[in-house]
This record gives sequence, structure tokens and C-alpha cells, in this order.
Amino acid sequence: MAKVIGAVVIDKDRCKGCDLCVVACPTDVLLLQPKEVNDRGYHYAFTAQPEACIGCASCATVCPDACITVYRQVIK
Repeated sequence: MAKVIGAVVIDKDRCKGCDLCVVACPTDVLLLQPKEVNDRGYHYAFTAQPEACIGCASCATVCPDACITVYRQVIK
């Protein structure tokens, strides 16, 4: 059976740190940046465990600013 892996790309300049994507992720891939802020002054989301991403796109679905893109790759 093929395995699907995902890659999450976050536009950190547009992210307002609402934490919805972090809560929606079933595999705890995302976290909010604890120390750094973007140009708008928000703690932005980042991929803390990129290898755990299953490509479900739950994070992109709940993002109110549409600053998350999820890419899926099938490994045979």
C-alpha cells in the first residue's frame, strides 16, 4: 500500500498566530514560534515536526487567512 507524506508551507508574514492550525493538526506537526515574531508582531506558526505530516490539510482548512498550503506526495 502506498504511503502519503505531506509538506506544510506557511506564509509566516501573513500568519497572525491564531493557533487554530496547531489545534487542528492530528499529528502535532505545527507549533507557534515561541520567541520570534513576524513583521506584524505576531508569533507565527511553523512546522516543528515536518516528518510527521500525513498531508491531511486540516491546518489549511481551518486557517482564516489562507496562509497555509499543504503538498502531498505518494511514496510507493
